[in-house]
Amino acid sequence: MTIKKYSLGELQANCYFLIKDKNCLIIDPADDAPFILEEIQRRRLNLVGMLATHGHFDHIGAVGEIQLSFNVPLYIFKEDQFLINRLNETAKHFLGFDPHFIKPKNIKYLTKERLQVTSFKLQILSSAGHTPGSCCFYLEEENTLFTGDTLFKDAVGRTDLSYSSKDDLNKSLKKISKLPVGTIIYPGHGEDFLLHS
Repeated sequence: MTIKKYSLGELQANCYFLIKDKNCLIIDPADDAPFILEEIQRRRLNLVGMLATHGHFDHIGAVGEIQLSFNVPLYIFKEDQFLINRLNETAKHFLGFDPHFIKPKNIKYLTKERLQVTSFKLQILSSAGHTPGSCCFYLEEENTLFTGDTLFKDAVGRTDLSYSSKDDLNKSLKKISKLPVGTIIYPGHGEDFLLHS
């Protein structure tokens, strides 16, 4: 499997392409649909699905527009549906302008600890704290974890938002700390790094 990382949009969110045999699964499609659609076409990829570590606009703003070209689902925890509902309102608040995102339609709620999309097999770690529906995706074969805004190289996700929880985030970080030392961490912003003991 090949993992491609792109830092996209106003807030430079990390968007990840997981590529296997020309099939592509996107983790956190960010908010730059034209770039993503062009990249899929340029690499001649078959998009099979999109995963969201959480519902913030800088991580899922491109979903609706991508779905106009590819009829694939967005997988996300139901607890973050409220963020999808107010996608443009939130974006306008943080960016100072209305980006007019197309809202995602084909949404599948994550309910289990494992997910398989075509040949992609992932473990799902619920990591509430930054948002109620935050989660991480673990690829055991690759020894990699996609943490979204739960954990960064030199910081953790912010918990000063009205729906955030510092206690929940601390529990989530303990869960992550139990993964094997040396696990590659791919965060929602910034550089990847290795998990230490």
